[in-house]
Amino acid sequence: MSTGPNRILDEFAKLMTDAAGAAQGVRREVETAFNAQIERLLNSMDLVKREEFEAVREMAVKARDENDALKARLDALEARLSGEGR
Repeated sequence: MSTGPNRILDEFAKLMTDAAGAAQGVRREVETAFNAQIERLLNSMDLVKREEFEAVREMAVKARDENDALKARLDALEARLSGEGR
């Protein structure tokens, strides 16, 4: 059995190891609680997920391209009609 300064150092080392383990446990609990709180906050806000945003963005780009193509066709038809009316 240890005696004297070695025993005190052994006990101190054990105490520090236990304290470090407890601190890690508390850290994990705080992180879990923080993440849950942030998730609740974000869910309460009217935010969209990136995937949803990208899907709608792609739809808007496609619609804009189709609109531009239809406008070009309409302009060409109007030009032909105004040319025939003379």
